[in-house]
Amino acid sequence: MNAPLLAEFLKIRRHALSPGEVGLPAAGRRRTPGLRREEVAALAGISTDYYTRLEQQRATAVPSEPVLRSLTRALRLSRDERDHLYRLTGHRIPERHTDDRHVDAALLSVLDALTDIPAQVMTDLGEILVQNNLARAVFGPHAGGTGPEASFIYRWFREPSARGGYPVEDYAAESRALVADLRAAVTRRGDAPAQSLVSRLLAESPEFAALWKLHDVAVLRRRLKRVRHPEVGLLEFDCQYLVGEERSHILAVFSPRPGTPTTERLTLLALAHDSLGIATS
Repeated sequence: MNAPLLAEFLKIRRHALSPGEVGLPAAGRRRTPGLRREEVAALAGISTDYYTRLEQQRATAVPSEPVLRSLTRALRLSRDERDHLYRLTGHRIPERHTDDRHVDAALLSVLDALTDIPAQVMTDLGEILVQNNLARAVFGPHAGGTGPEASFIYRWFREPSARGGYPVEDYAAESRALVADLRAAVTRRGDAPAQSLVSRLLAESPEFAALWKLHDVAVLRRRLKRVRHPEVGLLEFDCQYLVGEERSHILAVFSPRPGTPTTERLTLLALAHDSLGIATS
């Protein structure tokens, strides 16, 4: 690890970001330009002490790949800047054509601006990468992990708990929509992660296998989504999906459905969860 260059690079990228660019209030005078160390640490989900040691060349261990991914998002790094960060720490650079975890800065900027409705960025294989506060409050924090188990689609068909927040009468439509969208993604991608996800589900879920045989193809763009939340009751959303430049990332935006009490219930939920912290992680 090249500690001096890493420290300088992190400091320069931190100074280059304004609070508004990452969804933070700009209130109060700042002695230094850009973000504070504790703000970057909170955005990345790491301790302020650890981040400070990286900037002061006092870290005794090389940052792990999950930490690098979190710093990439927190500092809004481009792919080239991300690759530079990996080189400075001695990590192997992710292959660009198979790397789903680098979230485009443009999608992150839109996500940062959405503070009063739930929103999250996910891959076209159903892995949730980044959520705002309200998305975490409504759907719970994303599970993380790697491989098929990281996909919400996999968990929907294999883990009963994944359906716990959805009305039973919506299960069939949700299952069919997920499978139709996945078929479009698998054909578009044609890569090993997509094939692995489908193979696992065909072997482990009779429900998925039956739906897969129908050959439905329908890319998710907009639909009604209902969530039965344990704290505030039924939430009804008009869900829109915005696709990233490389089509492997999707920004899902959940707008309260007009004529329902969803807006008021989201306000109550936000007040109850106002200790969640900074918007993205």
